[in-house]
Amino acid sequence: MSAETREIGGLKINGHLNSEYEEILSEQAMSFVAELVERFAPRLDELLADREVFQARMDAGETPDFLDETRAIREDDWQILGIPDDLRDRRVEITGPVDRKMIINALNANVKVFMADFEDSLSPTWDNVIQGQINLRDANLGTISFTNPDGVKSYQLNDDPAVLIVRVRGLHLTEKHIGWSGGARIPACLLDFGLYFFHNHQSRAQRGSGTYYYVPKLESHHEAKWWDDVFAYAEDRFEVARGTIKATFLLETLPAAFQMDEILYALKDHIVALNCGRWDYIFSYIKTLRMHSDRVLPDRQAVTMTNPFLSAYSRLLIRTCHRRGALAMGGMAAFIPSKDPAENKAVLAKVLADKTLEASNGHDGTWVAHPGLADIAMSVFDNHIPQGAPNQLDVSRADDAPITAADLLEVPEGERTEGGMRTNIRVSIQYIEAWISGNGCVPVYGLMEDAATVEISRSSIWQWIQNGKELSNGKKVTKELFRDMLDEELQVVRSEVGEERFDNGRYREAAEMMDQLTTDDELKAFLTLPAYETL
Repeated sequence: MSAETREIGGLKINGHLNSEYEEILSEQAMSFVAELVERFAPRLDELLADREVFQARMDAGETPDFLDETRAIREDDWQILGIPDDLRDRRVEITGPVDRKMIINALNANVKVFMADFEDSLSPTWDNVIQGQINLRDANLGTISFTNPDGVKSYQLNDDPAVLIVRVRGLHLTEKHIGWSGGARIPACLLDFGLYFFHNHQSRAQRGSGTYYYVPKLESHHEAKWWDDVFAYAEDRFEVARGTIKATFLLETLPAAFQMDEILYALKDHIVALNCGRWDYIFSYIKTLRMHSDRVLPDRQAVTMTNPFLSAYSRLLIRTCHRRGALAMGGMAAFIPSKDPAENKAVLAKVLADKTLEASNGHDGTWVAHPGLADIAMSVFDNHIPQGAPNQLDVSRADDAPITAADLLEVPEGERTEGGMRTNIRVSIQYIEAWISGNGCVPVYGLMEDAATVEISRSSIWQWIQNGKELSNGKKVTKELFRDMLDEELQVVRSEVGEERFDNGRYREAAEMMDQLTTDDELKAFLTLPAYETL
């Protein structure tokens, strides 16, 4: 492998290269990425600056609301361009990183869609990102296979794999291994999007399909329009039909919840669905209203989809999407099966209740984090979707009472407990340690944790500290109390993982990062920003 800096397609590569990597980072592919960056990065900088302006208004006392200037879009009758046949039935989707074995197992699972993830469940090391593009190319060619290092077991695709959708990284992230000659990093989302489209749009078309994406963490309809322009440029550049690119956007920020119609309208040629990204949405609620002492959340464990503000968000998404001809996807069941029969029974009961709520609300499908939960989720949606129908687009919820800003902002009830705070700390330490060690999808205490779930854990404690809240036992949450618990819970983690694993891992570094993220007077927008610099 070569470790020296190379210039390819007008961009500087600072990661090692081998023959496979050079196929993905070809002159033609990188020239296309450079085109995207040159054309769209300046406007992206403006959009990110707009986020800061909006947050400053929220910190000064405002709360989000529906936009007066776009009222006509909400009130007029219009629909999205349409949904391809292979995306009309999405009753169960599985998600996971772009690991080669993971891709095969997920595409072979009893699901309709696999979302291959460059974002919250991936630690974006250089190898993870570029090898992920190789794996996806091979999956679309139908040539992907994997053999365990011991050579005993091999994996290959079944004859009828799930539909593949790729989630790119968020607008806020850069790719530190690729930049301009002056050193400025390129937007990671444009690298992920551009490489995948360049290498796969032809093979996808030959399979009778389009090039499909999931897009995370949108905060406004202006950002949606930016993405629509990116999609249209790529289609025109390669002379393919408008709508060849189809995307599902995660509705996982509080500001975006007030702009659902506007987002669908801005993307109407390319969008097929919105998804209730519940974990990031809870994090965004905390982040957006972080300085509002009357809107502080309880324990993470107490914030479920039965809470009124999350129920309102789910129902509004269904009503809005179905009115416009788009699918309304449900959220993630983060549970994973247990080997203990009693525990597994409890897990399955929780998943059943969660998916039944989503299906009965009118969602067209849902997410699971583990193949072992696919069957139960599938059975729920099979029971709710009419025989022979691919989805629940006919569920309009038109007779519902209007959902107001107050409904979307209602503070959930629940306690702030010492046990909940300590659990948040232990989960965060273990996840951050895994992430900075190269693994972004980690089972912890029976849940599949990714960056979104841990964002809730660390931002909750930050919010409690900043707003001077007390725990249910009367203890005031201060920086000092947090640091005492951090020291104690680090030792609990040490005992749980074992001396050897602890000493050979990066747990102390993870605890230091958790300390900084939680005690800084400014809430870091995303924990992955400082964590990325350690990779």
